[in-house]
Amino acid sequence: MKKALLIFTTVSVLFACNTKAKKNTIANEKEHNNTKKITKMKHVLFVLTSHDELGNTGHKTGFWIEEFAAPYYLLKDQGVQITIASPKGGQPPIDPKSNEKDFETPATVRFNNDKETQAILAKTVKLETVNQADYDAVFYPGGHGPLWDLAENKNSIALIEAFYNNNKPVAAVCHAPAVFKNTKNTNGEPLVKNKKVTGFTNTEEAAVQLTEVVPFLVEDMLKNNGGVYSKKDDWNAYAVEDGLLITGQNPASSELVAELLLEKLK
Repeated sequence: MKKALLIFTTVSVLFACNTKAKKNTIANEKEHNNTKKITKMKHVLFVLTSHDELGNTGHKTGFWIEEFAAPYYLLKDQGVQITIASPKGGQPPIDPKSNEKDFETPATVRFNNDKETQAILAKTVKLETVNQADYDAVFYPGGHGPLWDLAENKNSIALIEAFYNNNKPVAAVCHAPAVFKNTKNTNGEPLVKNKKVTGFTNTEEAAVQLTEVVPFLVEDMLKNNGGVYSKKDDWNAYAVEDGLLITGQNPASSELVAELLLEKLK
C-alpha cells in the first residue's frame, strides 16, 4: 500500500511539473509573439504635394483631403507607423474644394476634428531628408498639386526608384500616379512599362473642366510610358496592384489602395 501511494505521489508530482512546464512554455510563446508583433511594426511614408497654384486660373490647389485621410486612418488604426513628408516641409496646401460639403466622407470628418493629426500634418519633414531605408512602403495621395511638383521633383523620383529597387511597395491614388512620369526601372525604361496601372481618367479631368489647365493628363502619361492602363466608369472606386506598384483611379479609390497596401505589408 505504501509502495502504491509512493508511486501515485511521484506520478502526481511529475504531472504537475509537466503541466507547469507547458504553461510556462505557452506563456513564453505568447510573450515572444507579442514582442514579435512590436518589432515587426510597419512604417509607411506619406508624401504630399507642396504646390498650391492651379495653373494660371488664380485658384488654389494642393492635396485632396479624402485621399490622405482615408488611407492614413485605415493604416494607423491597424498599428502602422506613419511619417508625412513634402518637398518644402511644413504645412502642405489642402485643395480648398476637397473641404467642401459635397466631398465630405467619414474620413474627412474625422480629420477635421482631429487636432493631433492636423498638428502632425503642419510639420511634414522635407522630402530631401528622407531615406527609403527607414520605411517599409511609400504612399502618394493625390489632388492636382502633384502634377506640378512631385512629377518633376528629383528627390521624389529617386525615392520611388529606391523603394522599388529595394523590393518595397509604392502606392499612389487619383492624380498622384503623376509621380511615375519620370521614374525609371533598372533598365532605364519607364517604371510603369508593362505594369498594370490606373489613375485619374481623361473623362474625369474633362468633367472637372481642367483638361486645358493641367500640365498633362494622368491617363495619357501612364499609357505613353507603356503602362497597361485600365479604368472603371468615372468616379467609381477602382484600384490595381501589379507587383510592388499599387494605383487607384480617383478619390473614391483611396481606401481600396490603402487596403491593398496593408495586405502587401503583412
